[in-house]
Amino acid sequence: MNYKDFIADPARSCAVVAHRGAWHGAPENSLAAIENAIALGCEIVELDIRKSADGELFLMHDDTLERMAGIDRDAETFTMAELQAIMLREDDGGEGRAVSDQCIPTLRQALEIIRGRIFADLDLKDRGLFSEVAACAREMGANADVDLKTKVHSLADVEWVRAQKIDGVPFMGMARLTAENTGDALAVLAELSPFMCEIRFDSLETIAYHREAFAKAGMALWVNTLDQPGSGEWTDSAALANPDLIWGRLMDAGISVIQTDQPAALKSYIRARQA
Repeated sequence: MNYKDFIADPARSCAVVAHRGAWHGAPENSLAAIENAIALGCEIVELDIRKSADGELFLMHDDTLERMAGIDRDAETFTMAELQAIMLREDDGGEGRAVSDQCIPTLRQALEIIRGRIFADLDLKDRGLFSEVAACAREMGANADVDLKTKVHSLADVEWVRAQKIDGVPFMGMARLTAENTGDALAVLAELSPFMCEIRFDSLETIAYHREAFAKAGMALWVNTLDQPGSGEWTDSAALANPDLIWGRLMDAGISVIQTDQPAALKSYIRARQA
């Protein structure tokens, strides 16, 4: 089953997205973190994509290598050979983390693992790489297993996406929804017919009220519960303390994809709900 068909399946349970891979026990954005996500049974892995000084696509979230390798220099100023000689710090990095046996991977290396085993959300640090990343996914035979995404707030955004050469790669919109703007936002998103939309929202009631409209448009809803300001009250920390209050309420409102830094806990919670 390809990514779009999986997301469209009405019988599936809530999909778990491992943010930067399942990085508890492996460096974030590493091949080992992808393997961990697969082993946990996560349906999707989120990966951050950049471009090296010599034109290779690779995985790294931050602008610099300070957090993940202790090197205060922009990651994109290194050649790919130089990047692959750098060992990553464990987990989510920082001074207290030990150096692992994992190096910085190329996108191609990641796609070799992903293809046919797990789906991937490719978060481009420069959306100007859309066409190039899509071409790489097609060349690797992984284009039906990954998505590309960007904010879609206006018709200008719609035209930008249409101008990209991403044929064969599923597109996910990104939007902030409020009680006042959801109808208009849905109309703009519908111009691109995304198979899914990553949303932020003013209140859960807004989402629940419009869930049928999104279903009719064929758009699954993705929410992040990361411990970041944009998550508001809907955080992993709050979910670990009371999963029914966070993950459970999101699912009940119609959210069917959740990105988390606690994939093992979320997988366990979903299984318990189904028991």
